[in-house]
Amino acid sequence: MSAMSVSTRLSPPRPHHLALRGAMMLGMLGIATAAATARAEPSPTLDRVSISVGAFSADPRINVGADTQFGRIDAPESNPSRTTIPRIKAELLIGDHHALAFDYYRYDKSYTPTLTGQTTINGQPVSGTATADADLKLDLAKMSYRWWLGSGNDTFGIGLGAAYYNANLNGTATGVVNGETATARDSIGEHAFAPLLEVGWRHAFTPDLRMYAEASGIKKNGGRINGHIYGGNIGVEWFPFKNIGFVADYGISKIKLHRDSERDADLNVRLTGPSAYVKVRF
Repeated sequence: MSAMSVSTRLSPPRPHHLALRGAMMLGMLGIATAAATARAEPSPTLDRVSISVGAFSADPRINVGADTQFGRIDAPESNPSRTTIPRIKAELLIGDHHALAFDYYRYDKSYTPTLTGQTTINGQPVSGTATADADLKLDLAKMSYRWWLGSGNDTFGIGLGAAYYNANLNGTATGVVNGETATARDSIGEHAFAPLLEVGWRHAFTPDLRMYAEASGIKKNGGRINGHIYGGNIGVEWFPFKNIGFVADYGISKIKLHRDSERDADLNVRLTGPSAYVKVRF
């Protein structure tokens, strides 16, 4: 198989712990703010405080290429089976037109591509094809300041902030070397912060039935790792209860990262599919 990726072990903060803490902090701060603020109601498209917990049913397409200590590894585009990705969102309205927003999800699934390229194991070239048995983890957390324009049933927003992403690929490559099966293990791990831009539109048919469309872009230049992450989705919100509702949307995320070092590595991931959430608002 192939030596999967460049071996770089880093110790970033645990993103899933940060996600829960971030959402809880926004929620507690928002409840306190809402309770202490007596002012006119904002647009019916917006909530003083909201927390959404749900999942993204994604159809992934993945492509990986890396220079490893065993040689160049290239995995053609792979289309693993549809997978469910947990996701959490939170938003805190400050005044009537400004907000802080948080969004986090994690992709953590097995990845078993057929490898191509000048694959070597223990310094020996692999004859024929090699396969990989790997685990791909990708964490993405976004925090932004949003400015919402409008006060009626339609609002338009723009957001500026920062994103944190953490990508890890660990696996074992297996192939035939000199007529015998050989294996090798390697790993890639990188994380970085990057600037974030968001745009959005929200419409309220009634205070309890709304729709929205949003898009975001993350661009990282310079340093060891660079690339971009783009995403967008469109959905509806329905609140059968005053403070509890349901959200459904359809979205796409496109991730392209390149590590520029002694051993280059490329990661291309596209995730498309529907999402569903339970949303609590105050």
